[in-house]
Formats: sequence, structure tokens, C-alpha cells
Amino acid sequence: MGLFMLSRILGLARTMVFGYYFGAGPEMDAYTYASRIPDLLFNIVAGGALGSAFIPIFIARRSTGDEEGAWRLASALVNLVWWGLLLLGAVTFFGAPWLVRTLVAPEATVEIQARAVLLLRVMLLSPAIFGVSGIVMGVLNGCQHFALPAFAPVLYNLALIVGAIWGGETGQGLLGAAVGTVVGALLHLAVKLPALPRYRARYFPTWGLRDPSVHQVWRMMLPRIFGVAAVQFNFVITNNLASGLEVGAVSILLYAWMIVLLPNVLAQAVGTTAFPTFSEQSAQQDFAALRKTVAQMLRVVTAVMLPASVGLAVLGRPLVALAFERGAFSAGSTEGVAWALACFAVGLVGHGAIEILARAFYALHDTWTPALMAVGAVAVNVALGLTLPGVFVRIGWPSYAGLALANGIAALAEMVALLWLLGPKVRGLAFAPLLTQGARVLLASLGMGAVVWGWLQLAPASPWVQSLGGIALGVVAYGALALALRIDELRLALRLVLRRG
Repeated sequence: MGLFMLSRILGLARTMVFGYYFGAGPEMDAYTYASRIPDLLFNIVAGGALGSAFIPIFIARRSTGDEEGAWRLASALVNLVWWGLLLLGAVTFFGAPWLVRTLVAPEATVEIQARAVLLLRVMLLSPAIFGVSGIVMGVLNGCQHFALPAFAPVLYNLALIVGAIWGGETGQGLLGAAVGTVVGALLHLAVKLPALPRYRARYFPTWGLRDPSVHQVWRMMLPRIFGVAAVQFNFVITNNLASGLEVGAVSILLYAWMIVLLPNVLAQAVGTTAFPTFSEQSAQQDFAALRKTVAQMLRVVTAVMLPASVGLAVLGRPLVALAFERGAFSAGSTEGVAWALACFAVGLVGHGAIEILARAFYALHDTWTPALMAVGAVAVNVALGLTLPGVFVRIGWPSYAGLALANGIAALAEMVALLWLLGPKVRGLAFAPLLTQGARVLLASLGMGAVVWGWLQLAPASPWVQSLGGIALGVVAYGALALALRIDELRLALRLVLRRG
């Protein structure tokens, strides 16, 4: 969890470097458009889709003593994913102009589109490398090894930071970050390789075309591919709609999203480390233990995400100014990002809970339900994304903030649907304790928000004073209210952070 947090902090530092050199302007817009396609390729083929299908089967083979079968499975998937993503990358290389013009940036200027095509082509080797790295991560997580996979994003972010600085100082722009993406992908893979000998890993030059386990992985992946594709298309759709707004709108949304990702690190860490436990409890048909673990993890996530959501909404402007307002990043950009941040924060609890709920379904070998709910979330996002920007303009609010709110509401809708459908799967999930705890956390979070808002009315107009003082007061206020309201999940969250694995 600490390494996840370090990665997120470096991700924020990376975005700060981007903001300093490129602000919220056309170069940053072009990079944002370009990066969506490699992300889409990787996440659909080998991201969460492959890990969620591969880990339970890999664990099952090893738990029955079939070590060679487990490593043959992993080797076959490495070979298939590597060559498959290389082929898709080659096709994308030649189709890049069409993809940029029609999918991610249809209403951007010709200059921004041309720059996005160049940056996209440079980054296209990274999905294949990340694909192999994702399988290695699944292998290590299946062996209950989490440290090196969690450290890999740290190196990736460092490579992007170095690339962005080089591009900014030499006049090459975000071409440096595009090159850094490929270098970072190589580091992301290389750092995990030294751990494999500890588990007697073996590589086989096989495609596994006749291996029933390989077939099972791909069958389980199919619905998950739809789910991951839906999540990625949420971002593509947001970019598509933002391209019709003012220049810089898509960059503003990206900056806001990077801040929103910081508190979500807890949910990702909990979901990643809990997934093997979910899988073991499901394999043993121990539904009582599975219900207890899922509910406990949901309460922990809620106890952290709700106050984070309120805090980001209240402290948004000084936080954005402290993080980004320097160099090419103007005060106007700060105002825009603060608006988007407040609207994204509405869905923070939803995004966090989805990390837990989706993995519970995967452990039960049900990959269709999360996929269909993700597609439903896309529909909600599209409908609101076409509606809310116009509503926001009519009441004098920034149009792109409507796109951020659409994303947040879609995440909450997906969370509610998954929670409701999981109950029968685990033979009855107690909703009343979750709602009661959620109400207590909401009350404590609103009380904390009121304290922080009062601080902003009295504090000097300094981002440092307002942000750091607001965070300190918010932590103390929420801790005191949580103690008074008996929100015990905070102590559990602290134990999770401090416990050695």
C-alpha cells in the first residue's frame, strides 16, 4: 500500500511537471488524446481482463501441485499477449490518423490532431511490454508477492518525469514523455523479473492452443474485456466530447483526474491484495468468510473515500494551485481544474467500491456481471455527458465540469448495481450494517467539510497555508468525529497500512 501511495505521489509529480512546462494548452491536449489509444489497447487485451481471469486458474493449478501446468499456462499467455499486442500496435500505427480524427479528438484543431498522431505512434510499443508485465504481475500476486509489482509503477512514473523534463527543456515538447512511456514500460517489466526465481518460475515456448486452462482463461476474459473496454471508453468518450469544447478542456479534466486518483490508491491496494483471498474463499465455498471479507473491505474503503471526496471538493482550489500553478499553468487553469475536481470527487466512493466489488465477482468466476454493469455505466456517462455540459453553461458553470460530474454519477450507479447483484452470489450480503456505517461516515465527513470550509474563510490567501492547514484540520476533525461516531474501520485501515505482509 505504501508503494501504491508512492506511485500515486510520483504520478502527481509527473502531472506537476507536465503542468509547469505545458500548462493546459494544445500540446497537453495532443498528449492526452494520444495516450488514450495505447491505454485502450493494453487494458482491453492484457490489463485487468487478463489478471482477473488468469490469477484464479493459476492459483488453482499450483494449489493442486501442478507446478509445470501453472508455468505452462503463464508462458502461453505471455507469448499470445506479446505477439497479439505487437500486431495490434502495427495496425494502429498505420490507422493512427483515422483513430485520432474519428475516435478521440474529432473536433480538435488540425494541428492538435497531427501532433497527437505523432505522439501516439511513438508510444505504440508500450502496450505489448505492459502486456507481458501484467502477466508477470499476475504470477507474483498469485504467489502472494505484492512488493515488486507495486514498485513497478514508481519506475514508470520516474521515466515519464525525466522524459517530460527533457522535452520541456529541449523544445521537443511531450515527445519526451512519449519516449519515456516506452522506457517506463521496459522498467515496469524488468523490476519484477528478479522475483520469479524465488517461486521456481519456468518459461516454455508454447502457445498453449490445446491447453484447457488457456481456453478457460480466454473464455473468462471475454466478458471482462467488455467491462474493461467500457471503463476505457468512458475516458475516450469524455475526451471525444471535450474536444468540442474550448482548447485545454481535455487537459483540465486530466489534471483533475490525477488528483482524484490519489485517495483511490487505498481501494486499489485493498482490492489487489484481497483478490487472492477472495479467490481462495470462493474455491473453498466458504461464503460466510467471503461475505465477511467483502463487507469489511467495503467499510474500510467507505471510511476513507467519503471524507476524501468531501475534502477534495472543499479544498480543491488551494490544492490545485499548490500542485500546479507555476510555469505555463495559469490561475485560470487552476480555477477550471478545481471545478472539474469537485465534480469528479462525487464519484470517488463509487470508484473505490468498484475495485472491491468487481474482484469479488471475479473470484466467484462471474466476469459477465461486472462487464454488463460497466457497459451500463458507459450508457449513463454518455447520456449525462451529452446533457450536463449544456446545463452547466446555462447556469454559468464551466461546461467541462459537466463531463466530470457525468463520470462521477456513472461510477455511483455502477457501484449500487454491483452491490445489489453481489448479495445472492455470496448467499446474502447484509446491507443494513453497510448503510448504517455509510451514514455515520457521511455525517463525520460533512462535519469535517464544514470545519475546513470555515478555515478557508479565515486563512491567509496562500495555497500552502490553506492546503496544509486545511488538511491538518480536516484529519483532526474527521478523526475526532469518527471516534465519537464509532467508525472503527479507520483503525482497521491503519492496521492494514502498518501490517507487514
